[in-house]
Amino acid sequence: MFQDFTARTEPQSGPPRLAALRASMEQLGLSGFIVPRADAHQGEYVADCDARLEWLTGFTGSAGFCIALMDRAGVFVDGRYRVQVRAQIAPAAFTPVNWPEVKPGPWLRDALPHGGRVGFDPWLHTRKEIADIETALTGSGVVLIPSANLVDAVWPDRPAPPQAPARIHPPEFAGEDSGTKRARLAAALRTRGARAAVLTLPDSICWLLNIRGADIPRNPLVQGFAVLHDTGHLTLYADPAKFSPELRAHLGADITLRPMTGFAPGLRSLTGPVQVDPASAPLQVAYELTEEGIEILWAEDPCILPKACKTPAEVAGMEAAHHRDAVAMVEFLTWLDAEAPKGQLTEIAVVTALEGFRRATNALTEISFDTICGAGPNGAIVHYRVTEASNRRVTPGEILLVDSGGQYVDGTTDITRTVAVGPVPDDARAPFTRVLQGMITISRARWPRGLAGRDLDALARAPLWMAGQDYDHGTGHGVGAALCVHEGPARISRVSEVPLQPGMILSNEPGYYREGAFGIRIENLVLVETAPSLGDGRDQLAFRTLTWVPIDRRLIDAALLGPAERAWLNAYHAEVETRIAPHLSAPARAWLAAACAPL
Repeated sequence: MFQDFTARTEPQSGPPRLAALRASMEQLGLSGFIVPRADAHQGEYVADCDARLEWLTGFTGSAGFCIALMDRAGVFVDGRYRVQVRAQIAPAAFTPVNWPEVKPGPWLRDALPHGGRVGFDPWLHTRKEIADIETALTGSGVVLIPSANLVDAVWPDRPAPPQAPARIHPPEFAGEDSGTKRARLAAALRTRGARAAVLTLPDSICWLLNIRGADIPRNPLVQGFAVLHDTGHLTLYADPAKFSPELRAHLGADITLRPMTGFAPGLRSLTGPVQVDPASAPLQVAYELTEEGIEILWAEDPCILPKACKTPAEVAGMEAAHHRDAVAMVEFLTWLDAEAPKGQLTEIAVVTALEGFRRATNALTEISFDTICGAGPNGAIVHYRVTEASNRRVTPGEILLVDSGGQYVDGTTDITRTVAVGPVPDDARAPFTRVLQGMITISRARWPRGLAGRDLDALARAPLWMAGQDYDHGTGHGVGAALCVHEGPARISRVSEVPLQPGMILSNEPGYYREGAFGIRIENLVLVETAPSLGDGRDQLAFRTLTWVPIDRRLIDAALLGPAERAWLNAYHAEVETRIAPHLSAPARAWLAAACAPL
């Protein structure tokens, strides 16, 4: 099994750890210390040795941070985690804070009215993060102080850094060799007048070099830093032990491999201007360059946008992965529909079975994230991870939310289906149908080239808004090609200003969550393409669906659907059956035929 079900934290562990942190703060004359979820690479997922927020507070979510003061400790989480955080922290020691509604700067002003010194580790924060807090603190007397990491100092059994071997990402799946990518990006650096660009995001480096690894669970990444020079040469700072002779030959003569410890000295040896991403590079990068008088050119990581716009080979690989994954999902849903109404399954049993069906493809290299399998009220916990302690029986008369995905050598999948277990709860049909209407609207959308995800987000929410309902997460995130399941820079969200471009792959996943009752989410992945010409020939874009798994018709209130919505769903189900049925077992073919019958 890739997924395990042990509880990684216990609420009672937090208070003594917080006390130890406060003792260190006091020794250094600090009023507070900021503990982010992030590591030095600013990834969403972190290695065990970098799980400082989890170790200190007990909160295991993928986003958030803690500000520990002498008299209080706020754990800042967004709408995905507000149910989860209350179950994982010790309420006597930590207080949940609704973020981003409450931002750290104003919170610190209120908490430290007479001023104070708040420490932070500059390897774990970006320039933008710190600048935003400092701007909010102007005139307050509260100052931010760069510091060694105080959590590391009081973490006695901190795990060692990951040592997984790196591997070649096959050129037939990348669609472009590393030298061509580097030459293209180097030319852009020369145009901007930059002599080099600092790369700190492992997925950027893996994409650029056509390599993959296993340093971070669920994400095929090699941890490291890199400097891309305007000549196309690249200096890679990573553990040399991870690179076999074959892989070093793949990298070629234009790649210099050095240990991670050489990164800071390497920065100080550069000739400026040096391009640095203010939103992803650790602030320490700027400190190292500035101390040597090296000019910084603040600009986005040059890999971010090219990586998001997939090559035809990457699109083909994603299509193949989704087809393979759909076969596994339909076999799983066939099994689930037969077994769940008996009332003997648990959430862990469902997760274990689903991974088994994916493994049966003989192509699974990892799962793309820990499967979210929430029965009944657990489905309302947006990023719920079942443990042996929380494991709940799948009870007839409830609904079950299953959000999962696979990592394959050719692509990454992410799909959510919410299914009825036995009799359908009457109060779930209407919200399920509204969620479906939003998902269909995004699937059918056409829009003028140049619009961003924020311009489409409301389309998915409108049916829920009309009923006074909503969901506290974005409608969609970018997805990597055999890379991270969450990928920037584009997303479908009210805060996303990045224009959507052909080749981008995003999730389409509106939802609805009723705390204590159930959760609903329906998710397909979609590809941005140039839309066929209509009307007066305006330049428009549209989505093409990549996910081919039926949606539970039993949960739909057909009377709420309009003719175009009904037509889309029937056409989608017909296409699912055409594509997937020939590759199924006989029982699954029969199940799929019933599941895809016209509404």
